[in-house]
Amino acid sequence: MKIEKFEDLLVWQEGISLTIEIYQLLKNCNDFGFRDQIRRAALSIPSNIAEGYDRQTNKEFVQFLYIAKGSCAEVRTQLYVAELIGLISKEQVDILLIQTNKISAMLTNLIKTRKENF
Repeated sequence: MKIEKFEDLLVWQEGISLTIEIYQLLKNCNDFGFRDQIRRAALSIPSNIAEGYDRQTNKEFVQFLYIAKGSCAEVRTQLYVAELIGLISKEQVDILLIQTNKISAMLTNLIKTRKENF
């Protein structure tokens, strides 16, 4: 499959899916500070992928991929906290951790590819 726009990137699609899941999971959460922070971190993943893709240079794209990867780690940290304080069940957290680890690995591979081949 040829990548012609950021929407074609599987890692962007996975980021959107994660963001939607987090938004839906926490829609009734009354801890507004926590809810808003994890939502912003999740939304930052596909947003930075998209912004980096549309930048003028490969170096800028890679930098935005690193930012997305950092946001993914932030989401993982917040998921652990959410479980420990009882906002999200262990089962739900485990599923989302698998998803964030997958996204992080995809970003690592894309960064490596962009650095080596572009």
